[in-house]
This record gives sequence, C-alpha cells and structure tokens, in this order.
Amino acid sequence: MTTTTVTNILLVGVGGQGTLLAAEVMSEALMAAGYDVKKSEIHGMSQRGGSVVSHVRFGQVVHSPIICEGDADIIFGFELLEAYRCLSFLKPNGTVIANDLRIPPPSVLLGKEPYPGGLAERIKASGAELILVDGLKLATEAGNPKAANTVLLGALSQRLDIDERYWQAALEKMVPAKALAVNQKAFQFGRAI
Repeated sequence: MTTTTVTNILLVGVGGQGTLLAAEVMSEALMAAGYDVKKSEIHGMSQRGGSVVSHVRFGQVVHSPIICEGDADIIFGFELLEAYRCLSFLKPNGTVIANDLRIPPPSVLLGKEPYPGGLAERIKASGAELILVDGLKLATEAGNPKAANTVLLGALSQRLDIDERYWQAALEKMVPAKALAVNQKAFQFGRAI
C-alpha cells in the first residue's frame, strides 16, 4: 500500500490482548519511517475484558487522530467479533486483518445469547478483503501465546510500505527485553502469511 495520502488503521480487540502495545509499535515504526502519525485510544473497561479500540492515522500531514465511520483502510482485529462489530468504519473494499479467535463477551458468558456464527463469511460478504490469521497458534509456536498481537503485526507489516528495519527497531524499543526474541519470531511468522 502506498502512503501518498492519509492511511487509516483501526485496531480493535479485547482487554489483555496487547492491542494498545501493537498500536504503539506500529506508530513507532511509522514515525521512524518519516510519517506524521496521530493515535487515539478507547479502553474504558479493557481490564475486565471489554473492548479496546485504537485509531492510528499516518501520512505526510495528519490533522486529527480520529477515524470516521467509512474511512478506515484497514480494520486490524485481535478478536473476530470485535473486528466484525467495527465493520462500519471500513472503507468500501477495505481490508480486514483479523485474528481467528473467539472471546465470548459478557452477554454470551451469562447465557443471554450465543456467540454469533459465520463472522468470517459475514465480513467477506461486506465486500472487504479478509486476511484471517491464526495468531494464537503461531504465537504458541513462536514460544508464547501472548505474542499473538505481534504475529498480527507481522501480517500487517506486509501490507504497508514500511521497511522491515523500522518494525524491528520499534519492537526492540517497545517490547520488554525478556520477551523480545519470542516477539521477533512471532513477527516473522506473521510476515510469512
């Protein structure tokens, strides 16, 4: 993807999935590559398994951090239902990169309703390009299931015109040293998708 205009990426997940860290790593890589980057976060109930949303916009000049509905180039979903729930933000023919993971929301856990089925099919039916990633499996193979967010970042990095060295430098800066090797491996697994 070329970046002559502003590119909008909406990151969505559930508290504890590393959505905010992924937004930080992405923003760091983009700034190192020379882009103006604006970021905003919404994480009200994130520590109780609630939704976490981060808006990341980058380009030559960006004036606002907020992505309006219908303006996202990419929905970057760490949980499948969260990705589906935010489809209204996606541009026509935009891309959804989603973790093939289902985390039941409270209404499902309380038995009030079932977890919705056919979400991948519904996303495809919207006209979006869907890149479904088994982030948990690949992160486990890399050495830690908590690195699923980094697997997804690797998959995203292949769709942006940013040199890999900026991604690697951002990982080195933002990920704790004890977890860096696993995250670098997870990132490479994602890039192979």
